[in-house]
Amino acid sequence: MERERLDKAIQLREEGRAKQDQAVLAKVRAMLLDLINEYPDDAEINFQTAVAHDNSGLGREAIPFYVQALKQGLSGPDLERALLGLGSTYRYLGYYQEAEETLRRGVREFPYHRGLQVFLAIALYNTGNYKESTELLLSNLMETTSDEKLQYFSKPITYYAQHLDETWGDRG
Repeated sequence: MERERLDKAIQLREEGRAKQDQAVLAKVRAMLLDLINEYPDDAEINFQTAVAHDNSGLGREAIPFYVQALKQGLSGPDLERALLGLGSTYRYLGYYQEAEETLRRGVREFPYHRGLQVFLAIALYNTGNYKESTELLLSNLMETTSDEKLQYFSKPITYYAQHLDETWGDRG
């Protein structure tokens, strides 16, 4: 019964998110809050409740559900998405240090997830780590671009991504 109700809530949430239908999202939040009351120790229900709040523009309310889901041992793709969701939510609410910490964990646990890397770069900018932020963005850009002009300059761009403070004058 729990699984059916959770699956229905997830399906409705996706429909509500796609249409930006706040009435549907409010219904989903109510469904998930009922499930939380019945199953407070379920990491997936806490995670889905966080996502429903985030999809509704209620990031501040989503945070405790994300944190609880992480404490309860969320794993796999849900963990990946929770770290991205929580990190980006912290960032847009101005909790830059928490965002950086959360997104660094995400990149450590999911090193090939470019979304986590880019959101980390944004958080690094917000915490004043401009060099690391730029390095991360340039590396992601060069690893993913098919732009011919950027590819033509891939060697120097890739080099400078790791040596941003170096100039030709530094070479003696």
